[in-house]
Amino acid sequence: MPLHENWPSSATHPRGWTRPRRNRPIRRRLGTLDTRVLEKPTGGAVLEDRRLAVLRAIVEDYVATHEPVGSKALVERHHLGVSPATIRNDMAALEEEGYITHPHTSAGRIPTDHGYRLFVDQISNVKPMSAPERKAIERFLQDAVDLDDVMGRTVRLLAQITQQVALVQYPSLERSSVRHVELIAVSDTRLMLVVIMDTGRVEQRVIECAAPLSEQLLGDLRARLNAAVADKPFAFVSDAMKDLDEGFDA
Repeated sequence: MPLHENWPSSATHPRGWTRPRRNRPIRRRLGTLDTRVLEKPTGGAVLEDRRLAVLRAIVEDYVATHEPVGSKALVERHHLGVSPATIRNDMAALEEEGYITHPHTSAGRIPTDHGYRLFVDQISNVKPMSAPERKAIERFLQDAVDLDDVMGRTVRLLAQITQQVALVQYPSLERSSVRHVELIAVSDTRLMLVVIMDTGRVEQRVIECAAPLSEQLLGDLRARLNAAVADKPFAFVSDAMKDLDEGFDA
């Protein structure tokens, strides 16, 4: 007997009966990229990251060739498993989201800064570091004595791993603001001045005093310093400290 003969019709099905759900694609958002989700009757969901794969291929090809990348080239060089028309649709969606752009109307696509950022964020998904690699990096960095040493070791390690030129640049103090100032008594006549910037940079200086400073005077000076320069751009710190000595006993 055919199965459809026993299938309840819309007029005769019992109360509470619902038609079995079919696999159907629904639209959801993964981060800032639209993805298509296939929802199964069991409730599981399989996310398709084809657009991320397309973006990754565009970045890799553009970095290697320095030429705009077209859909045909992506199909030929990468095993994406879809047609050039599908790739073009994905590229159009990526361009609409701001991940890629095209320098000329008839040219292929190139990554934007936004696209590079997403690519870098996904690098760990491409090739995660192994446990020995992580341990080797930790051993290499653990003997660093200060921030300058850490940055120097980091840039050397990056150059060795990538076999590329690696550069490091500290945040400019001129564009930074002072977050906090700390005064620490090292001895009766010696202070350590610690300046913490909003970028996380820390500067330290040792100051020699002509006479010993009491705890009360040191606390007062610390409070006045922070009141004068905290949250101010570094370029204006000198002007903010001009009247700092007013109110102190001679």
